[in-house]
Amino acid sequence: MGKKRIGLLTGGGDVPGLNSVIKSVVWNLAGEDFEVVGLRRGWAALLHLQPEIPGEQARWTMPLDRANTRTIDRTGGTILHSSRINPAIVPADRVPFHLKGKGVPSGEGRVDLTAEALRAIEHLGLETIIAVGGDGTLQFAVRLQEEGVPIVAIPKTMDNDVHGTDYCIGFSTAITRSVHFISDLRTAAGSSERILIVELFGRYSGETCLLTSYVASPDRAIIAEVPFDPERLCRMLLQDKTSNPSNYAVVAISEGAQMIGGQTFETGLPDDVGRRKLGGIGILLKEYIERSSGERTIYQQLGYLMRSGAPDSLDQIVATTFGTLAADLVRSGNFGQMVSILGGLYSFVPIGTVTAGRK
Repeated sequence: MGKKRIGLLTGGGDVPGLNSVIKSVVWNLAGEDFEVVGLRRGWAALLHLQPEIPGEQARWTMPLDRANTRTIDRTGGTILHSSRINPAIVPADRVPFHLKGKGVPSGEGRVDLTAEALRAIEHLGLETIIAVGGDGTLQFAVRLQEEGVPIVAIPKTMDNDVHGTDYCIGFSTAITRSVHFISDLRTAAGSSERILIVELFGRYSGETCLLTSYVASPDRAIIAEVPFDPERLCRMLLQDKTSNPSNYAVVAISEGAQMIGGQTFETGLPDDVGRRKLGGIGILLKEYIERSSGERTIYQQLGYLMRSGAPDSLDQIVATTFGTLAADLVRSGNFGQMVSILGGLYSFVPIGTVTAGRK
């Protein structure tokens, strides 16, 4: 009897710890009754794979075993690469050429190519898919589960906002790195006696800003969930600066923050799932402070620095354990689940929990 083929993918924005979870899954399954196949670039692999073209299989899939995953947990990122493609809502101008004219309209100039993804799964002979991702990636995992594909999900996102788990891979490292950079930036703020504005990734969740501030101790923290009064904040920061013997002040601000009566600051064209790039609220705050008070400011957007590099110890522990739990679910045939941490305990919840609410 042949080995069961398990597909493994990482989707959405990369975070430290993805390679650790890949290694954990492979080392827990490969060599038994399972063969693990990496799907490269997330769900995009299922849409771009053209088996009749030489070389395409290697471009979009990657056999995974203990030999080629032995050392990958020592670095950040993902050896499988990633994308934000959701086959159920592909922008019409991003539909692969060989799939033009296929699929069904899904509104707002998008096409539902779920049927084509299912055909690719069948062609690859995948009996199960382990999907590692945030809410966007896992929304399509829910769709595949509803279509009858056995799914096991692993939550990751530095925003820590996947519904159904208290913790997502990548969050701890994002906090660790943010604390480090704010501490370093104090030297510039103190030397030039300025107000320092540090803008943090997190989209509409202020948890990265809140926890970073709890540890890094800026004078003020502005989270995405609470609109702020720029006049009051400016007044507070001026007082903070005056009361500091080194004559500087620090404010950490979520990229999804907004002024009272204002809107979130978005730029650029929508991505593959319809989201525009957040970020720049710190610039607006900088301009307001300098215009209204004459105080010079330093603005630093941490951005991708928060999700770069190797995972810290906590993310490595969680990623390794999540991978082990996912492998256990596959081995026992308990599909349609997302591994999670609830109340401080490792657990799992029905994958539909991802779309049942907002964290």
